Amino acid sequence: MKIAIVGSGYVGLVTGACFSEVGIDVICVDIDKKKIDNLNKGIIPIYEPGLEDMLHRNMKKGRLSFTTNIAEAVKDCEVLFIAVGTPPDEDGSADLKYVLSVARDCGKNMDDYLLVVTKSTVPVGTSEKVRAALQDELNKRGVEIEFDVASNPEFLKEGAAIDDFLKPDRIVIGMESARAKELMKSLYKPFTLNGHPIIFMDIISAEMTKYAGNSMLATKISFMNDIANLCEIVGADINLVRKGIGSDSRIGNKFIYPGIGYGGSCFPKDVQALIRTAGEYKYDLRVLKAVEEVNKDQKLVLFNKIMHFFEGDINGKTIALWGLSFKPQTDDMREAPSLVIVKKLLEAGAKVKAYDPVAIKEAKHHFGETIAYCEDQYETLIDADCVAILTEWPEFKFPNFKIIKKLLTTPAVFDGRNIYDKAEMKQNGFDYFCIGVDTTKQAASAVNVNQPESLLKD
Repeated sequence: MKIAIVGSGYVGLVTGACFSEVGIDVICVDIDKKKIDNLNKGIIPIYEPGLEDMLHRNMKKGRLSFTTNIAEAVKDCEVLFIAVGTPPDEDGSADLKYVLSVARDCGKNMDDYLLVVTKSTVPVGTSEKVRAALQDELNKRGVEIEFDVASNPEFLKEGAAIDDFLKPDRIVIGMESARAKELMKSLYKPFTLNGHPIIFMDIISAEMTKYAGNSMLATKISFMNDIANLCEIVGADINLVRKGIGSDSRIGNKFIYPGIGYGGSCFPKDVQALIRTAGEYKYDLRVLKAVEEVNKDQKLVLFNKIMHFFEGDINGKTIALWGLSFKPQTDDMREAPSLVIVKKLLEAGAKVKAYDPVAIKEAKHHFGETIAYCEDQYETLIDADCVAILTEWPEFKFPNFKIIKKLLTTPAVFDGRNIYDKAEMKQNGFDYFCIGVDTTKQAASAVNVNQPESLLKD
């Protein structure tokens, strides 16, 4: 079987690599010539553990190739996946121009049956727009060629995407014809041999499943962050509360860790898009609006704690940051809390020194030369007034606290991911601040996320 994947970004590359890994011939398409040239040289544009080796292995065996020519990709192709970007417009809705452009290109170039599958995260109703765009091009050519459309949303976690694809919790496929169902069943058979289920449904339900799934996870995160802020005020420990509720099988222990807000390419965009979709149907998604608002506020909590510690004045202070990506095992900084925190620190007159294991190159696109970039975590501490942990990279979890204390001018640690033990930090002589734990008995003002600027006036 030959398949094509249009879009060689995160989803497209992981999808192409994993399908080729099980013996399927895959051709990946992208309009970015430089990206394709680099991929043909084995240079990948993203960081994802295991992806580079898999790409090289399957390119060498001739099962995976890259091109800018969609006509070449469509030729003799049975299934074509659309995996291009759907960036949010200013109003939060998903921009479908790239998706529909691929559909039109299929209509211009196909000469036999083709199953066109949306892999990109798209709003409800997109597949019908894909069908209409493709049919319109066939009509312009004056030809009658059978085709089907389907929806196959991705559920990949950045940093664990290869494992997620090869060993999926579930595979969701929305389709309308028996032919499309059999093709998709055959395509995914290697991934279901160990009992991983394929859930077939109508296309609209498949499109909704993706947005609903990510929105539910975002809701859990914002709920726990909201409870964490309340815990600080009343004197409870969110880490104990988390264990207490996580043992309930109806709740579970995933996505209930408090922190400084969610980021990345999926949750923020998908929550906004679903709110927008509901609005188009005159329905108000009140819970998701609150989820989004809580997340926006949560990105200020650590900054507020720093301001409170320094009595509202960090002008001239040097702040060390550990971690810039929105989560570990990725260089992705889209919607990362670090973007908000660095901006606020610089506006308040602070100097920033930062280290991230893989995201420094990406960070330079966002911050330029406004901050200092360091080669390792300890270099950031030299002459710094405090350190803040923004990303829970494994190498940050067991640092040398003696070195930290020696290098910092003030032994203050602001832990945005709750990776340290408060008792141990106190024993080591640190002023320690985390999320959802009142470590100073002054929590009420430090977590006042609803009025973040108030701390500057204390």
